[in-house]
Amino acid sequence: MENLKIVVPGDAPPQIQGSPHLDRLKPYGDVQLYLNRPESDAEKIRRAEDADILINSRGMVQWNAQVLQQLPKLKLISLCSIGTDMIALDEAKKRGIVVCNQPGRTAPVVAEHSFGLMFALAKRAAFMTSAMQAGKWPRMDSVYLQGKTLGIVGTGHIGSEMARLGNAIGMNVIAWTYHSSARRAKQLGVVYVSFKELLRRSDVISLHVKLTDRSYHLIGERELAMMKPKALLINVARGQIVDTDALVDSLNSGHLGGAAIDVYEQEPPPADHPLLKCEQVILTPHCADMTPEGVDLLNEGAVDNIIAFLEGNPKNVVV
Repeated sequence: MENLKIVVPGDAPPQIQGSPHLDRLKPYGDVQLYLNRPESDAEKIRRAEDADILINSRGMVQWNAQVLQQLPKLKLISLCSIGTDMIALDEAKKRGIVVCNQPGRTAPVVAEHSFGLMFALAKRAAFMTSAMQAGKWPRMDSVYLQGKTLGIVGTGHIGSEMARLGNAIGMNVIAWTYHSSARRAKQLGVVYVSFKELLRRSDVISLHVKLTDRSYHLIGERELAMMKPKALLINVARGQIVDTDALVDSLNSGHLGGAAIDVYEQEPPPADHPLLKCEQVILTPHCADMTPEGVDLLNEGAVDNIIAFLEGNPKNVVV
């Protein structure tokens, strides 16, 4: 077997250094690891130009068509994620580059993060902490979640796990998805409703759909206006699913009770972004699966996908 060059091109979590999973690739080739994020397309190309295989360790490293055109040796991109929107899939397919993802692998980890965000938001944890650090003794009602209606948008692996957690604390769980069924509703313990009904009824809405042309700005000015006054919104899916400008307006007007966000339309968001100035927000830096357990699962899955590809039995192939 030829000695391949396998590159982790950037934004890799520190836990990947010395990972026993990367050691499993030694019989197949040399592994080159970059921990910092490439700051330009030129830097991405420099790091990856001789690579046969890329391990895209975080979704924030984007691979557009123009960059892929400069990587003639590339045979495989193994993603440490479920989402594939960071890859120009049409160009990858055109160039014969196989792309593999990891559907559902860290669903419990991401759902737990979403669940934690819901509690932090409902209990006004960031707002009250900030006020006390400023020498204040704030008085503001928090939200009692038991008995409230949790609306799940998208009931794939992560949305399903979020529904289970919501049911476990006594929330009334309703859901909307592109392809619902009575059988699936019974499995998950949810009631499927129309998208508009979910917006109108939910006290908390948690987003778990993948980013497509159809879901881009699924939550915009009109949808936010349809939500209950003081409802809470959680997004651990993709930033572009929510129109951020409309979200900021809804928060600042007081119509929306708060938002908990792990993903952004631009990552990282600019330091002067108005969302960062909103009071009733909980913000995390696209890290829902970044626990030691989650990182280990993703490292293992990325390597599993590479070895399966090299041994002629590719799995989790997107294109």
